[in-house]
Amino acid sequence: MRIIHYDYIVGKTGIRKMGNYIKELYYITHINNLPSILENGILSHRLIKDQKVEFTPIYEEEIVSKRRDKKVPGINKTLWDYANTYFQPRNPMMYRVIHEQTVSKIAVIALNRNIMNINGTFITDGNAASSNTVFKPNKKTKEIFSKICENIQREWWSEEDGSKRTIMAECLVPERIIPENILTIYLPNIDICEEVKGMINKDIPVIPNPDTFFQPISKIPLTDNLFLVAGDMFFSKLQTLTISVNCLGVMGKGLASRAKYQFPRLYVDYQDLCKQKKISLGKPYLYKQELSLDTQLADEALTMKNGVTQTWFLLFATKGDWKKKADIKAIENGVIWICDNYKKEGVTSLALPALGCGLGWLDWSQVGPILCSKLANLDILVWIYLPTEKRIPDDLLNKRFLLKK
Repeated sequence: MRIIHYDYIVGKTGIRKMGNYIKELYYITHINNLPSILENGILSHRLIKDQKVEFTPIYEEEIVSKRRDKKVPGINKTLWDYANTYFQPRNPMMYRVIHEQTVSKIAVIALNRNIMNINGTFITDGNAASSNTVFKPNKKTKEIFSKICENIQREWWSEEDGSKRTIMAECLVPERIIPENILTIYLPNIDICEEVKGMINKDIPVIPNPDTFFQPISKIPLTDNLFLVAGDMFFSKLQTLTISVNCLGVMGKGLASRAKYQFPRLYVDYQDLCKQKKISLGKPYLYKQELSLDTQLADEALTMKNGVTQTWFLLFATKGDWKKKADIKAIENGVIWICDNYKKEGVTSLALPALGCGLGWLDWSQVGPILCSKLANLDILVWIYLPTEKRIPDDLLNKRFLLKK
């Protein structure tokens, strides 16, 4: 779900256009709640409790209780008195939810942006439960709205730069959002769409959108442990993530550039490793760390259950000089190193890109069989992320071609 929409700003006369726009707002819920929501609307926690509405929660009680006690500045109400919606549902709260719940049971409801104009509505510049978040009545949000639009488009976030809080900017609607404001229901996959269509008696679009739920767009099984995957590798739950690098300490483009900004400590250490000649062709370097991606990506990660306990990075040199073409022999030798050393090094699952494709100027027809035929022998889960530069023909994605079977 890409919602690059800058820029409806709420001012004294309500929503006024500035160019691009915020197209929808979003509410995260359990699919069991959809029939009730489509009939009665989205209710505040207080109304759910007072009216004894049957409701399947997706958040832990500890998180819900914090919102019950958090006062809205300037008035005698708490967050429990509001239906909370997000400008971007692909956020740290969603990341936490899909780790603690069965992801196929989670839905995102898209809502008419005009709910921002409802009397008594507040806009926040980040997670409403955070201590330093700014609350503004909906008629006085011009000063924070540009910041909201800037931050909700991020592919990733971090605690250090404040984006983990700001990407969870909220629109707080008093008491209830009526069903007429519901536009679309987004779900993690096609199969659950059919189930949900059978649950609801409304003519509302039900659309699969796995990216919103940090799910692969597609997965092609080659063996019980080896899969070809389309999606965002940096939201993989696998223990070890592979990053294509060069031997000069430059992370300029592609996945390496993403890693440079998302994991700045990794980038600094990678440069030092290059200076020490510890990054070389044919021998990947396993960067082990104590922390996991959950620490960076999940809301209140320290209390999260079922999370990933550690995330390692495999720095895989595909070329000596970043300006040159990737070395196919170095890739083959590096994959052989993985096969020979993964158990000894403690690798329990592995994600890797199509090494050397894209910015390495190699073709999948060359790289795919090398990766798949060798990694198919590993007894751990391996996801190979397909190149995104161009569509790969189906005959280059089957077992006969990739596994030589």
